[in-house]
Amino acid sequence: MGAPQRPTIKTVAARAGVGRTTVSRVVNGSDLVSDAAKAAVLAAIAELNYVPNSVARGLVTRRTNSIALVIPESESRLGAEPYFSAVIRGVSAALRDTRTQLQLVLVRDREERDQLTAHVAERRVDGVLLVSVHQHDPLPDILENLGLPTVLAGRRSAEESLSHACSDNLGGAKSAGRHLVDSGRTAIATITGPLDMDVSRSRLQGWKDAMDEAGMPPENCPVATSDFTEEGGMAAMRSLLARSPKLDAVFAASDVMAAGAMLELRRQGRRIPEDVAVVGFDDSYIARYAHPSLTSVRQPVEEIGSTITRVLLEEIADPGSQRQKLVLPTELIVRDSSSPCGS
Repeated sequence: MGAPQRPTIKTVAARAGVGRTTVSRVVNGSDLVSDAAKAAVLAAIAELNYVPNSVARGLVTRRTNSIALVIPESESRLGAEPYFSAVIRGVSAALRDTRTQLQLVLVRDREERDQLTAHVAERRVDGVLLVSVHQHDPLPDILENLGLPTVLAGRRSAEESLSHACSDNLGGAKSAGRHLVDSGRTAIATITGPLDMDVSRSRLQGWKDAMDEAGMPPENCPVATSDFTEEGGMAAMRSLLARSPKLDAVFAASDVMAAGAMLELRRQGRRIPEDVAVVGFDDSYIARYAHPSLTSVRQPVEEIGSTITRVLLEEIADPGSQRQKLVLPTELIVRDSSSPCGS
């Protein structure tokens, strides 16, 4: 007498009274299954002692049960910028209860971009999460043309076609600008990130909107463009002080640049906040441990990471699903670096 035949996905589907697609979705951790159907499938799996064969399942579905988190930045930027570690935590949290593995990929030049393109063209991953996107970066279009599910943290522009999740960058920057105006500051500068990134343009526009609403003359609102690094923040602050020695406030489009600006202000003998108020964006650990503590716009970075992961898993499970464009709220956290004038 031969060995008993191992239960198959078809056997489980018959026992649960559902289709094989439903069983596959339950096994792969998809949310696109009703609670009742999920309970029936799990009960059938337990009764039959069904063990999914991931290798066979991959051959049938061409699924690898892995996704790539692609960050087009250097190792030094990855280590110095709290934003990236927070995104990674959010992505990891969203994958915790799934069978999906995460591959972290840095794309620092064209050669590495070509390597990634070949990797995904061979379907070695089921989808891609793309972080830190620039306006003319060809990678999102390459991935889309390959037919690979791709979700962005951020967007290339307001007309972004791919699914994405981002913070309310314009509204957050506007609240920072209003706070500095309400604090009695009259010469308010800003340090932007690279202007080929929507995040930088949106934060610049939010600050401009606040200055315009307050009737601030343009000559009292100088702008310096930087690169989201501490060194860039120092250089931008140095440039702003040379152009506008009487400025009494600065909004930096990231906490890292704000920290650099604070170093330069102290180097030039400016007191914070007595002489110059400083506001950042991110509300990272840098803001909490700066001296003085840094007022900053809090953005839900970990939630962005978990949100883009959830959206990507949904698109992998249902490639025809409608693309999602999500904007998450921000909140201004006021600390010592922006105390009102005269306080």
